[in-house]
Amino acid sequence: MRKIIHCDCDCFYASVEMRDDPALRGIPLAVGGASDRRGVIATCNYEARSYGVRSAMPSAHAMRLCPSLVVIPPNFEKYRAAAYQVREIFHRYTDLVEPLSLDEAYLDVSDSQHFQGSATLIARAIRESVSQEVGITISAGVAPNKFLAKVASDWDKPDGLTTITPDQVESFVSTLPVRRIHGVGPAMQKKLLEKGIERCGDILSWSKLELAQAFGSMGETLYRYARGEDKRPVANNRERKSLSVERTYADDLINRRACQNQLPKLMAMLEERLAKLSRRGAITGHFVKLKSKDFETTTVDRQLTGGLEHNEFADMMDEAWGRFKKPVRLLGVGLRFHTDRMSSDQQLRLFD
Repeated sequence: MRKIIHCDCDCFYASVEMRDDPALRGIPLAVGGASDRRGVIATCNYEARSYGVRSAMPSAHAMRLCPSLVVIPPNFEKYRAAAYQVREIFHRYTDLVEPLSLDEAYLDVSDSQHFQGSATLIARAIRESVSQEVGITISAGVAPNKFLAKVASDWDKPDGLTTITPDQVESFVSTLPVRRIHGVGPAMQKKLLEKGIERCGDILSWSKLELAQAFGSMGETLYRYARGEDKRPVANNRERKSLSVERTYADDLINRRACQNQLPKLMAMLEERLAKLSRRGAITGHFVKLKSKDFETTTVDRQLTGGLEHNEFADMMDEAWGRFKKPVRLLGVGLRFHTDRMSSDQQLRLFD
């Protein structure tokens, strides 16, 4: 029996903007294109959603629904940086990570030894780390397969955690509204309701052939999901372009020496994670990251000239500290790898 976690950041772009500008919190906020240029909404916060504003909606229509809506242009560099932070947190617990977009991913933690193998405790730790280190919230679903994990992550949004144990699958799925099934949009939902199918339990009396005849290629999917079945593995066939470890400290590190004193522990963690990697290219560079107490961030990045020499990282740590010379709340060290395949997130092309 597999242990799958689906993690989904809550209104990701909007959350990053509210993190960086507290004045945007508590008001209807959307990230997207301008309404006078036929722009569309990429995402919006929950205050905006209460007015009916949704992703992919024309900004002009969103403004009619919510005249007080604040629409700001996207900053993909900032979102990408936050997404990479989140993914590095995922990789602390498993290398079986399948990103679906910038803000969501599947994790297979079946063989993880963290928290005595408890997927629920791993999900809880991930959510706490994302909140403390990235400054946004993330919802998670824990289940025996990808279908149920994705449903569970959306069950208690925002900032929620829902677990579906193997012995709960049958009862949970039987009452699950079919609109919760990924791929069932308004048109398919209408077809299902016309056949008297409102919940997954209503599908159980249908054969595969009957479902295929009535709903085409979606029929087999409905048959399997109505029984809580999904054998798709978590696919992590993307080559890693970097590896890093970061730590946010409860008490700020007040000087250069305090930062240097943390370096051996960070290096040990980095080397431990490097040894566990099964897929990566050659190491081509290394970097050090600092975040000040007032959330300024700086990164020193160099080409790798030799092995993982602690002195190199110590020099970079000194250089980074010299840019701030003020208390630091976060330290990170990392490596970059050569890769022959350069992929880009589909979400980043939304406003190209």
